[in-house]
Amino acid sequence: MWSGIFYPTRVADSPMIVLVLPDIPQEDRLITRARQGDQAAIMQIYESYFTPVYQYIRLRVGEAMLAEDLASDVFVKMVNAFRGHNAPRHSLRGWLFKVARNEIYAHYGKVKQFPTETLDDWLPSGDDDAEARFIASLTAERARRALAMLAPEQQEVLILRFGQTLDLQETADIMGKSVSAIKSLQFRAVNTLRSILGKDHE
Repeated sequence: MWSGIFYPTRVADSPMIVLVLPDIPQEDRLITRARQGDQAAIMQIYESYFTPVYQYIRLRVGEAMLAEDLASDVFVKMVNAFRGHNAPRHSLRGWLFKVARNEIYAHYGKVKQFPTETLDDWLPSGDDDAEARFIASLTAERARRALAMLAPEQQEVLILRFGQTLDLQETADIMGKSVSAIKSLQFRAVNTLRSILGKDHE
């Protein structure tokens, strides 16, 4: 019988990278297998998602050991959910990040600004999205200064959308907002970044 106990995977505090997460069809197959009690599927989910969940938490709490503990708690909750009736039926990564967000709030209350030092570890890779390419084009120091000046929700939407490459619906579910609100928040965040960076050259 699955014990439901996870031992934190050691994650080096080197600059964070965007991981290639399982695609949606693969996610759906993993969910189906996990709901049927397949322990190999549960371990595959853990091995695939622990690092990105840890990274997200680490950006918020700024303490590596605490981030590992909270990330492990997320996966204990996942195992318990698959044993009961609250297991995700779709968007596994969105479900995990939402639980991670709840774990952070349960520990700290509503988190304010991202710790400045953790922003040093985050820069998204460019992709086909013009906004992601813009952020990826920044030097680490310029990005850190600019991101530190954003409102917490603006920071979070950029981390989820461009750091963890979650789609609009997943980000909306995690943050408890509508898709249109996420679009607006993302637009304002990027425009604010552009404005801050423009002032750097004045």
